Amino acid sequence: MLFTSISFLYYFLPTIIILYFITPKKYRNYILLIFSIIFYMYGEPKYVILMLVEILVAYFGALLIDKYKSKEIFLITIIIHIGLLCVFKYTDLFIGTINSIFKTNISFLNIALPIGISFYTFQILSYVIDVYRGKVKVQKNILKLATYVSLFPQLIAGPIVRYETICDELDNRDETIEKFSLGVRRFIIGLAKKVLIANMLGELCTKFSLVDERSVLFYWIFAISYMLQVYFDFSAYSDMAIGLGKMFGFTFLENFNYPFISKSITEFWRRWHISLSSWFKDYVYIPLGGSRKGTLKLVRNVLIVWFLTGIWHGAAYNFILWGLFIGVFLVIEKLWLSKYISKLPKFLRNIYVLFIIMISFIMFNAGSINEAFFNIKGLFGLNKEVFINNYTIYYLKSYLIVLIIAIFGATPLFKNIIEKLKKSKCLNKIISILEPIFLVILLLLVTAYLIDSSYNPFLYFRF
Repeated sequence: MLFTSISFLYYFLPTIIILYFITPKKYRNYILLIFSIIFYMYGEPKYVILMLVEILVAYFGALLIDKYKSKEIFLITIIIHIGLLCVFKYTDLFIGTINSIFKTNISFLNIALPIGISFYTFQILSYVIDVYRGKVKVQKNILKLATYVSLFPQLIAGPIVRYETICDELDNRDETIEKFSLGVRRFIIGLAKKVLIANMLGELCTKFSLVDERSVLFYWIFAISYMLQVYFDFSAYSDMAIGLGKMFGFTFLENFNYPFISKSITEFWRRWHISLSSWFKDYVYIPLGGSRKGTLKLVRNVLIVWFLTGIWHGAAYNFILWGLFIGVFLVIEKLWLSKYISKLPKFLRNIYVLFIIMISFIMFNAGSINEAFFNIKGLFGLNKEVFINNYTIYYLKSYLIVLIIAIFGATPLFKNIIEKLKKSKCLNKIISILEPIFLVILLLLVTAYLIDSSYNPFLYFRF
């Protein structure tokens, strides 16, 4: 079930809100658990069994780890979870690699990828690891652990919520009118970002792939549009997840912090998909030794993390290429480039970051490594195409407004303007009156779009 579907917005969500708040507090986790399972079953009925099996393994594994302080039980538990992820996500990639190297003809198994498996597996892993490290107390109530893993706001596309950040809220959380209203506001803003901006940019990117007569300018428009689409698509889902969490009394940590204003690649990845970046930092990079054990091990550790980050996003070589490309630039910055970049004017540092990230997302989007390099060559006119043609002019005119809104919306500009206006008591009152009206208008516009349009994917659902 998509957050951006009529069935979710006008049937599922109102139903769970009503039932949740008329239920006594001590039973509300059960309402969340039941509806979260229904939410998952709506799209993946058979794979709910897999998720429940993983919850059982994590529950009993953590209990045994806590009781016996056993490294062997810990490793077995971790291997089971990673093994299940690998079987469902990477089997065909492995078969394809074997076929390519050894010229064999092993048939692909075509195993369907369970929605959200990468996200909920990483949540489970963080819980088990933190129990082993003694950072969190083991959860002895299996229903509370199941609620944590399956919580529908963040179940299928993140953010990756660590147990330590919400363990107290599973037992006791504040559910106030103010928190609920902030959650509704955040949810509607995320909904609008997804439907009115990301989807429109997605339409433009789809049209690029269908046009045979491309131009150099069209390659640039596509590259910028796709980079912005990924940002608005995923940050919108995070906004909606955080908003829904607030409605039910949970506080999820922020997942994006205006990454496109970054002045280095290192800073960019501190601001982009924060829950994933911090997960790899805490559970892979630092345990490997981080940057503490010499240059060679620093390079090794960064490249391992970014190889894993790439393959986490998808079982294809273009994702591995994307991850290693980012990893190499992070290494270059750490070892050499940062001291020179820091001397440049801020706007030049920002242009450098945007260019490298744009190139990386061409790799991210490509169906193959050859396609990635073909599209990168297109940016520089190396595919023997004209600089501009009628198709480019037509699509630029058609999508210019949404591109401008997306470019400025990816910065803190609108947020800063509103905050400055709110410093005036008079303007603050006007904004407080107009804001609910504005949110209702956004919701109506989104609803009209969803009724009329068939284009409504979430990019990160495939991970």
